[in-house]
Amino acid sequence: MTSSSSSTADASGPGSNDDRRIDGLLATSTGNGFSALAAGLLPDRELTLQAVVRLHRLLVPETLTAAVDLATRRRRIAEEIAAIEPLLAEQVLLALAFRDHVEARSSSEAERRALSQEVARVVLDRLGQLRQHLFEDARAAYRGDPSCRDPVEAMYAFPGMLAITRHRIAHLLHEQGVPLLPRLISERAHTLTGIDIHPGASIGREFFIDHGTGVVIGETAIIGDRVTLYQGVTLGAKSFQVDESGQLVKGQPRHPIVEDDVTIYASATVLGRVVIGRGSIIGGNVWLTHSVPAGSRVYQAEAIETGFEQGGGI
Repeated sequence: MTSSSSSTADASGPGSNDDRRIDGLLATSTGNGFSALAAGLLPDRELTLQAVVRLHRLLVPETLTAAVDLATRRRRIAEEIAAIEPLLAEQVLLALAFRDHVEARSSSEAERRALSQEVARVVLDRLGQLRQHLFEDARAAYRGDPSCRDPVEAMYAFPGMLAITRHRIAHLLHEQGVPLLPRLISERAHTLTGIDIHPGASIGREFFIDHGTGVVIGETAIIGDRVTLYQGVTLGAKSFQVDESGQLVKGQPRHPIVEDDVTIYASATVLGRVVIGRGSIIGGNVWLTHSVPAGSRVYQAEAIETGFEQGGGI
């Protein structure tokens, strides 16, 4: 009796439960699209985001700890670059392995490693240019917001500035064909600010997002120079093309082109591959699905004011 009870306990004991739990976590999906998990390790999300935070901080090295004079600042910048470059390259390497598995590429480990190092080098080489973009965007915020007392205040504190700068970093990686990481960066900025900018969107100089909450900018949007968006603006797609099997066609141009010197006010929605001509103003709450020429003024129709009786208007 004792022996039989012992055997039963062994068959359903803690070890057996652990095996079942582990087997469940290692099970693969029966649907399409998840075979890339077999590519090996995915990039580490936290390490990637830590590298991005450090890159962002480098754009304003005046905020680096214990960097009170120029000589110390130069040394701290050099130390940070030396630390970030291999960290970023390693995460890019893992992302490239994922891409090669998905796209059935025949790249070797050595080729991927060389490319990952090149990507990291390009990002670090562009930091000076990103810093100038940061200054220009901050000047646009100072110029466009009467509550902003100094462009440094915008650079230091405004959520729109954080979202735009993180987007510019993500866009750099996107341009070089790195998967996963650009979207991770943009979605973290989305979480922090409420501003959703796809890393594929092309954004010009002196870009200002005022307040910012609820702004959405789609993957194929093109935004010119000196454009201002207010909270709740959507630059989205009007419809999605599908193939013969009913699957969405990816990567087709489907978002607006916003030319230079355009202002789009709060909660306006612009959908489809339309062109908002240079110098146009799109008023608040406008729903726009067609192109407008340069210098246009598009406003919501005048509100109808009337009384409701006995539930009318509900």
